[in-house]
Amino acid sequence: MSKEVPTNTTAWAASYEEEPSQASVPPQPNGVTALKPLGWAPVNWAKANLFDTPLNTGLTVLCLAILWFSVPPMVNWLLLNAVWSGSSEACREAAGACWSIIAVKHRLIFFGTYPYEEQWRPFLACGLFVAMLGVSGVRAFWRPALAVAWALVLVGMGVLMWGGVLGLTYVANDRWGGLPITLMLSVFAIALAFPLSILLALGRQSSLPAIRTFCIGFIELMRGVPLVSVLFMASVMFPLFLPEGVTVDKLLRALAGLTLFTAAYLAEAVRGGLQAIPKGQYEAADALGLSYWQKTRLIVLPQALRIVIPPIVNQFISCFKDTSLVTIVGLYDLLTAATVATTDPEWRPYFAEVYVFAGMIFWLFCFSMSRYSQWLERLANRYTRR
Repeated sequence: MSKEVPTNTTAWAASYEEEPSQASVPPQPNGVTALKPLGWAPVNWAKANLFDTPLNTGLTVLCLAILWFSVPPMVNWLLLNAVWSGSSEACREAAGACWSIIAVKHRLIFFGTYPYEEQWRPFLACGLFVAMLGVSGVRAFWRPALAVAWALVLVGMGVLMWGGVLGLTYVANDRWGGLPITLMLSVFAIALAFPLSILLALGRQSSLPAIRTFCIGFIELMRGVPLVSVLFMASVMFPLFLPEGVTVDKLLRALAGLTLFTAAYLAEAVRGGLQAIPKGQYEAADALGLSYWQKTRLIVLPQALRIVIPPIVNQFISCFKDTSLVTIVGLYDLLTAATVATTDPEWRPYFAEVYVFAGMIFWLFCFSMSRYSQWLERLANRYTRR
């Protein structure tokens, strides 16, 4: 039975004295009970989460000490005592980071061995590519016209990067490098691996033995070897199985190896989502008389993909970072181009600044994907919360 609430204000306050948060609240002269002040929220949070036990208090003090001894020297090296422009002689006399190397070597880091006088073309191509990625992330643009826009942008990128038309000098793709290689390999590998992973996940659960065996064998084979081995096979061994006189460009071979490797890992994430769907959803779809592909496309896959958004995006981020391994097939990605920039004897002592700069670029793209996945997850779960 519910407790009867007294009509008298003083009695009402006294009836809740057993609640620690409302205890000992003195009544005001006018009969209105005053609430106990809660204090400053950050202080209360710190008391409840950082200093609530002796162990947490000790760990908090230890972490603060580490920050005290590490953050100020890092800020001094990165910003306050850094050299932002000038020659290498100015960097030798400074006590901080030498960001002058970025100003001198930024073209090599971003565009690799692409002809210097034509580097405006990969710059424009990367700008179009990143702009389309940003537009594609906005829900208002999720329309059929977006596919047409992507086709036009890809054609424009091909014209800019290769040239040979409209008065542009032809540049073979073995001269490409830096950020364009990293963006193109990662985005195309993700775009091709995602639908392939869905087919592999569905095939692994198929009732047809041949399809199920093939999908299981492919997934376990790809997941059982490192990406370096896959890229090595795609670059060195694959051409041996082609007919004489037939060759495949090394950029396409690297893209194929990265796509197959990513698809195998994504397939396991999608399979986890398929297994999380309640059996009643399948039975309801069968009761409606839907075919296998209608049931999969309209009922099963939307729910399964919504569940596994975090692991899928995690694999996308991993694929973006794994592009640094394509150096094994002779491609100059962003990290490899940054390494080449440090081979100049004049600037060799300042290799740390180059790797920090390249790491910040990787972090920017990976953090953007992470934040976007969180927004997409909230959007997908908007109408499923209870």
